[in-house]
Amino acid sequence: MAAKTKPQTTSKSSVEFLNAKQVANRYGVHPASIYRWAKESNFPKPIKLGPNVTRWRLADLGEWEATQQEVS
Repeated sequence: MAAKTKPQTTSKSSVEFLNAKQVANRYGVHPASIYRWAKESNFPKPIKLGPNVTRWRLADLGEWEATQQEVS
């Protein structure tokens, strides 16, 4: 059974971040789709936290989900 990953949190604030694999699992798609959505659509843009660290804010994803429900 695959290990479940938890959202990463910072110790100074309650901001939660998800990596591409976690975001892909959230929406049932391949991680490459997440990067494509961010490039081509109104999907939230990732945040570079370091040279090799790209994350999405959980709050940004929640806001995007809310707008998708309004459109449907």
